[in-house]
Amino acid sequence: MTKKMNYCARCTYPFIAVNLSIDDEGICAACRTAESFNSLTPAFWANRKKLFDKKVEEFLSKKKDSEYDCVIPVSGGKDSYFQTHIMTKEYGLKPLLVTYHGNNYLPEGDYNRDRMRHVFNADHIVMGPSVEVLKKLNRICFKKMGDMNWHAHCGIFTLPIQVAVRFNVPMMIWGEIAWDISGMFEPNDFVEFSARVRHEHSLRGFEWFDMIDDPTDSLAKKDLLWAIYPSDAEILKIGVKGLYIGNFFKWDPYRHTKLMEETYGWKSSETPFERTYRRASNLDDRYENGAHDLLKFIKFGYGRASDHASKDIRTGDLTREQGIEMVRRYDHVVSTDLYFWLDYVGMTELEFWETADRFRDPRVWWIEDGQWVKDNIWGTPSSYGPVHLPEAAQEKYKRLK
Repeated sequence: MTKKMNYCARCTYPFIAVNLSIDDEGICAACRTAESFNSLTPAFWANRKKLFDKKVEEFLSKKKDSEYDCVIPVSGGKDSYFQTHIMTKEYGLKPLLVTYHGNNYLPEGDYNRDRMRHVFNADHIVMGPSVEVLKKLNRICFKKMGDMNWHAHCGIFTLPIQVAVRFNVPMMIWGEIAWDISGMFEPNDFVEFSARVRHEHSLRGFEWFDMIDDPTDSLAKKDLLWAIYPSDAEILKIGVKGLYIGNFFKWDPYRHTKLMEETYGWKSSETPFERTYRRASNLDDRYENGAHDLLKFIKFGYGRASDHASKDIRTGDLTREQGIEMVRRYDHVVSTDLYFWLDYVGMTELEFWETADRFRDPRVWWIEDGQWVKDNIWGTPSSYGPVHLPEAAQEKYKRLK
């Protein structure tokens, strides 16, 4: 039988599901990009900091004294703290912190977010849509794209830009260069935030107007004002630009976490997550490591543990064998937050699985004896639960011979 899924020889990523290119040695583009970043010397980063100094000076020279020095989108996570630490402590700036609140925070996430005003000299705007609107968006987007968290991606990448335009602040500070995990960019590409990446990647190609006139969950434009991206003219008038400090400072999440814990009392999750081994990520959203990520596994056959393990293999914090064990242990787990979400939006478990099954990638999954089956990185296929699709929809899931 032909294998549907093949994996990187160095990390734990499946090629088809992640759309990664692979070289002649069986190593993915993300691992090759990581090699480029890992080989950079302290002198390189010292020069990058000087370049960032110049960029900060340029932005500050264009602003009025009454304006904030920069806008920093924050969730209250370790990366948010590191971004704010750099701008306030190392550069002495007065930022405006902006948080989109999607009503999903864990207790430690609430604590970390609210503590930012106490430990940094920064004003902080926290905005969340009405809970009724959020519940409707959860249901609409789950059925439309298999992602109940569309609202969070939209809010995170829209609200801060709205605030920057309204407060006339051109400099926006983001953190990690998220796309280096896909092997899309090299260190000298100087990736900046863009409307195109927001729309195509974060928002899955949907916008606020795609969410109105749903037959069962009616929403109006006034329910989604926070989701409307400013016009090109508005952005160009202010000159808003989003800089990723990952282009200018060596990104080391474990070192950053320790520094934020020791310096500001930042807290990791006290309770282990069910679908990954890290405790310091996504404390602003109980579903990001859980039910939302379960949907990624349902669609593409890999999950958060694969993401975390692949990153940690590239940095040398895990061996590939250890990473594979993390994938085996966590990627498939149906976490208990799913039932919290079902109660939150008023949906039955059967309705969830009937809807989720529609989004399975036939390049990954096939059906045997009424069960979903896929190839695994450890070599043998496994079944992962019963099929809830009508028989007519099952034809495309025939096993390749």
